[in-house]
Amino acid sequence: MNILVTGCNGQLGSEIRELEAEFPQFRFVFTDVHNLDLIDYKAVKSFIKNGKFDFIINCAAYTAVDAAETDVEMCDAINHRAVKTLAEEAKNNRIKLVHISTDYVFDGTKDTPYTEIDTPNPQGIYGLTKLKGEQTMKAINPENSIIIRTSWVYSGFGNNFVKTMLRLGKERDELNVVADQVGSPTYAGDLAKAILEILPKIKNDTVEIYHYANMDSCSWYEFARNIFKIKNIKIKVNPITTKQYPTAAKRPIYSVMDTTKIKNDFGVSIPHWKDSLIELMKHLINL
Repeated sequence: MNILVTGCNGQLGSEIRELEAEFPQFRFVFTDVHNLDLIDYKAVKSFIKNGKFDFIINCAAYTAVDAAETDVEMCDAINHRAVKTLAEEAKNNRIKLVHISTDYVFDGTKDTPYTEIDTPNPQGIYGLTKLKGEQTMKAINPENSIIIRTSWVYSGFGNNFVKTMLRLGKERDELNVVADQVGSPTYAGDLAKAILEILPKIKNDTVEIYHYANMDSCSWYEFARNIFKIKNIKIKVNPITTKQYPTAAKRPIYSVMDTTKIKNDFGVSIPHWKDSLIELMKHLINL
């Protein structure tokens, strides 16, 4: 079975590449903008037609949340219009499409975990374009395809909160971290494995949405403290409010997601976020 993975140099795409040897039943084709520009409709159409793919895993995304507030056109091109192209080609060629979305489609005003049927209400350009990508994919409706929303993604690859904290832990004796935003940290390695495990099980007439994040929740402050504790880094961490750390884009105050649906439908086992953080740290020897 042939799988096209877009955004292969991002966190999730890189983690899928790391698992290639564990899934010998799949033949992977990894692409990024250097060999497949998703904004180029004709190039995408030709690439997919010639590749004879059974699956597409779309990990490509514009994820610079603050920059998106001014770089609207590019953000929309990648998070929305490129998804439209992939969905159309998936439908035309009878390919299963797995598209990755985000907790930022919600406004963060709930105080209980978000389910797949909760009404989205994005508060910034990034979340808005990701929602438009979801809506477009659902409208085109490629058969046997799903959308997976995830949150607070980190890994050993790319730029993320864990690696930033480890770097700052070396440079500073004291650090301020937001304590009033709550979510579920998600290890991209766990998500990558879950996706590859459920691929053969996907069978639906209409596009389904699923939530995937590591179990339980915490604040960014708690997350940071756990990172430093595991690595035995001596640093003072001060809890601050969102108002004390202004950003160009508004973040959801609460973005914990209910993962019941994906566990029930596919038998997915999801680790606790603390266990996955410890697992990653074993591999970050030089950080």
